[in-house]
Amino acid sequence: MTEIKTVGVLGCGLMGGGIAQVCAAAGYRTIVREVSDPLLAKGRSGIEGSLAKAVERAKLSEADRDATLGRLVFTTALPELAAADIVIEAVTENLELKNDLWTELDGRCGPQTIFASNTSSLTIAAMAAATTRADRFVGLHFFNPVPLMKLVEVVRTVTTASATFERAMAFARSLGKEPIAAKDNSGFIVNLLLVPYLLDAIRALEHGVGSVADIDKGMVLGTGHPMGPFTLLDFVGLDTTFKIAEIMFDEYREPRYAPPPLLKRMVLAGMYGKKSGRGFYDYTTKPPAVCDLGL
Repeated sequence: MTEIKTVGVLGCGLMGGGIAQVCAAAGYRTIVREVSDPLLAKGRSGIEGSLAKAVERAKLSEADRDATLGRLVFTTALPELAAADIVIEAVTENLELKNDLWTELDGRCGPQTIFASNTSSLTIAAMAAATTRADRFVGLHFFNPVPLMKLVEVVRTVTTASATFERAMAFARSLGKEPIAAKDNSGFIVNLLLVPYLLDAIRALEHGVGSVADIDKGMVLGTGHPMGPFTLLDFVGLDTTFKIAEIMFDEYREPRYAPPPLLKRMVLAGMYGKKSGRGFYDYTTKPPAVCDLGL
């Protein structure tokens, strides 16, 4: 069985850049592909900034930082990923977009190459079906921020070969991560439980159960969560949560996965959370203040 030496990463955004960083830090030659030079430069800058912070905090030596950067190859050319032993996809949660990429790579990569998606809500089988290697297709769901979060959900479909699944588990461990086995259902393990909790928090706010600040404080102090649901929603991105909820509702048709009206209104208003400057909190002030949502 071919040893994994070269990793390909589709996408160099928040997740793709983090995945590329941990792969390169673990000793793998890592080829990162983005659709344009500006996006590639932005992704590279993000990785360099992350590594610089690790050096500043004495979590990483300058020599290891330089070695990590030396293993990274940045490109806008999809064919360059043909040399990878495993390709990890971390692009927008759009099945058609993902499958277009998988179909092209399926014709370019060798038979030994494993395909893995970092999707958080789509089923792996829906992507594997677009290729001729359904037995060599898995889910590798990393968590944000990738360099810090230890968990990886390794997702096995009904067609994934046992050898592929075991290689994927071993690969995740080689990155210093803790893999868990998940079935190929929308949301896997973590989001299947987390998304209804976040949506319930929004519904509680809509129904006047408590304020944003008090619900957040209640879940932090009452249950030991590191952050409240609204802080977490702003961190994840309200647009991302809305998209995931829509996908999961379409899969299960259960009310608990349906996006609440308030979430939809906020996304339509461009209030995506921390990345846009405003969500349930206003991040243009220090410390962030609760936004007036007219409730």
